[in-house]
Amino acid sequence: MVKIGNINLGEFPLLLAPMEDVSDPPFRAVCKQYGADLMYTEFISSEGLIRNAAKSIQKLDIYDYERPIGIQIFGGEEDAMVESTRIVEQANPDLIDINYGCPVNKVVCKMAGAGILQDIPKMVRLTQQVVNATNLPVTVKTRLGWDEETKNIVEVAERLQDIGIQALSIHGRTRKQMYKGDAQWELIAKVKENPRIHIPIFGNGDIDSPQKALEYKNKYGVDGIMIGRAAIGSPWIFNQVKAFLFNGEILEEPSIEEKITIIRTHLQKSIEWKGNALGILEMRPHYSNYLKGLPNIKPYRLKLVTTNDIDELHSILEDILNEYVGVEV
Repeated sequence: MVKIGNINLGEFPLLLAPMEDVSDPPFRAVCKQYGADLMYTEFISSEGLIRNAAKSIQKLDIYDYERPIGIQIFGGEEDAMVESTRIVEQANPDLIDINYGCPVNKVVCKMAGAGILQDIPKMVRLTQQVVNATNLPVTVKTRLGWDEETKNIVEVAERLQDIGIQALSIHGRTRKQMYKGDAQWELIAKVKENPRIHIPIFGNGDIDSPQKALEYKNKYGVDGIMIGRAAIGSPWIFNQVKAFLFNGEILEEPSIEEKITIIRTHLQKSIEWKGNALGILEMRPHYSNYLKGLPNIKPYRLKLVTTNDIDELHSILEDILNEYVGVEV
């Protein structure tokens, strides 16, 4: 069994990766429904939290049905990270995760996210401060290194474990790679094989099918897998992976009836969380992902992203259901 602190995650947990503008409570709700074992919030700015920024504060929203769940924070200043850790604790998550992996410039330029991979001693100091500031388990998500010349993840894993983190998720790319090229799971395996390492090691990057999940589990020996982009529009991937890993069973793609039910659930959760106007607006990017592969879906999709009326949205979804019943994607 894989455990983070006292949190039992089962035999081989599947984690939903924290994704900006994706991993909000409505999306997490459907991922949990379809088998995610551990989820994280979108990453939250430590500076935003200590300044009481509305967007950052709202990202602290978590619900009991999501548990176990971690709140992920990022930042480059020790004082801000410590203070934000104390704020996060009040939201009562199961763990706190630190983002050392985000590669976007607006984060990196502040020596936060993957930016801190340029200064490992600072990464260690900052992590130590967060660990000391909370009684909750602290975990980290990071990358292999800053670039090809600094793929020092084995050393980084040892140093972070030594100061008290209780699990490590590794995206198998450098910051310089962004999301290009193949993830290098061989280096993730080296961390897991290191006899000094005793905390759970989760691999992340390029897992987009149950077959690949099983292959990488067996080949690289990680304790669990973190799935990100492959879950967008396909939250059922978690159950598909589990069925294949544990029973050798291939679960078919959900029917159009089930997909429409999932979309309705996601939409309802979005409205409950953000209110009608914002809830409808923030749901729009998801329709194309849920409905991809359906022939001639564009006119329906256009209607979905141009109406602000809840009843009309449900009517359009009903039309899609009637049009595509029995259509295989």
